[in-house]
Amino acid sequence: MSHPVNEPILGFLPGSIERRELQDEMDRQSAEVIEIPCFINGEKIFTGNTVVQVMPHNHSHVLANVHLAGEAEVKAACASAVAAQEEWINIGLEARAAIFEKAADLLAGEWRKVLNAATMLNQSKTAFQAEIDAACELIDFWRFNAYYSRNFHDEYQPLVSPTGVENSTEIRPLEGFVFAVTPFNFTSIAANLPTAPALLGNTAIWKPSRNSIFSNWKLMELLIEAGLPAGVINFIPGKASMVSSIVMADPDFAGIHFTGSTKVFQGIWSDVASALPKIRSYPRIVGETGGKDFIVAHPDCDRQGLLVALLRGAFEYQGQKCSAASRAYIPTSVWSAIRGDYVAEVGKITMGNPRDFTNFMTAVIDEKSFTNITGYIDRAQKSPSCEIITGGGYDGSKGWFIEPTTIVTTDAKYESMCEEIFGPVLSIYIYQDEDFDATLKLCDESSPYALTGSIFSSSEENIQTAFDALRFAAGNFYINDKPTGAVVAQQPFGGARASGTNDKAGSPLNLLRWISPRSVKRTLDTPQDWRYGFLQPDE
Repeated sequence: MSHPVNEPILGFLPGSIERRELQDEMDRQSAEVIEIPCFINGEKIFTGNTVVQVMPHNHSHVLANVHLAGEAEVKAACASAVAAQEEWINIGLEARAAIFEKAADLLAGEWRKVLNAATMLNQSKTAFQAEIDAACELIDFWRFNAYYSRNFHDEYQPLVSPTGVENSTEIRPLEGFVFAVTPFNFTSIAANLPTAPALLGNTAIWKPSRNSIFSNWKLMELLIEAGLPAGVINFIPGKASMVSSIVMADPDFAGIHFTGSTKVFQGIWSDVASALPKIRSYPRIVGETGGKDFIVAHPDCDRQGLLVALLRGAFEYQGQKCSAASRAYIPTSVWSAIRGDYVAEVGKITMGNPRDFTNFMTAVIDEKSFTNITGYIDRAQKSPSCEIITGGGYDGSKGWFIEPTTIVTTDAKYESMCEEIFGPVLSIYIYQDEDFDATLKLCDESSPYALTGSIFSSSEENIQTAFDALRFAAGNFYINDKPTGAVVAQQPFGGARASGTNDKAGSPLNLLRWISPRSVKRTLDTPQDWRYGFLQPDE
């Protein structure tokens, strides 16, 4: 069976059809305010308890009224998921895969502009960032997940069946439902977290991020059109603490698929442990959390390549990627050569409404994020160990806009070198050229995270030195490239330490977490005598 190929990325060049259609779709979605319901057992539930969803780049512009779930809706969703599982299992893998492959085909067609536009408006992504996320990555998730899952039956059968015995393995789902808690920053992840377990026969409770409910509802509508049966995925926007407390206390809670903050995930892990006496099974816990992603340059590096990686890695999508380049270690000789060019190139970055395709950056997601990020900038402005060489300005009057900010610090353990900021802030530490090995150790030890990182060098020996020294510092490691842009089936994504369980979305490894195999022994020659031969007396 041939494997899928990655979905090609559209360019949205001036004069192109896709550029015009996407801008028209943005205008259409901007001109209306929709009502977003809960979706339980195939039915839309309008609770009347609403909050608004706005554009981060124009936070007075309302996109939707979101009807929040209460306790009754959450409990109904859990019951719906349990009731739907038997039939969902019985239709078989091929029928389940066909639904998600149809969803991929729909997204590659007329739904592409819908999801791209919704992501641009709801999460303030540029056309390119929306395209690689909401379209290409999600299409890849659905197609490759189906491909990988079809291979499980044959790949995981027992190697030995002695004479008179047939051994086999049934690829079962978990018993119960999976709780999918999804992030704002990637539309593709929001869809993959509930659908990857569902493909294997699980049902799901999907709690979308409060900041991406608009685009996530469009995903739910796409899945409905693709033929997803009632109750398989239940869409529950609501207060996180309330939803989680009910779902994880349900006896049929079987697993959690999470992307979000490290602090929240650690709390969830603790809550799951406390709930164990009440629930039927030991739940699977799969999570991708924070990052403090690095670039380490050697004196012999490609300097222009490093400059581009710093700029793109740190400032694409306003640094709101778990993989964004957030700290860099650059030797004195390299920095003295590229500093002027780096400052000049960052100064060319344009920022504003994503509807204007000339903008490289837009707004951060909400006021809470804006306040957190600007706090780091304000403290750096006052610190004697820091110099802000680009950006440093911000304006939240219309949208949550923060300039691409670069902090150069003499303190390798300064807070912005160690803590996740999740915004357009890059911190740089300049080291002496001869201290490469010591700097690798410093990089490894300065942060609790271990998600992504990269090394820039023209020497294979130096690359191998970094490869070995940073073995556990990043789950996705890049050589002479920025530490962002993982592609499904090419660089399966995930990290360890405080960055998560490293179950590698975009590969079979993640999908295997959602099965609970049953070993089956069929005896063809059933014993008719309970006595063993050794019981016979000596002659």
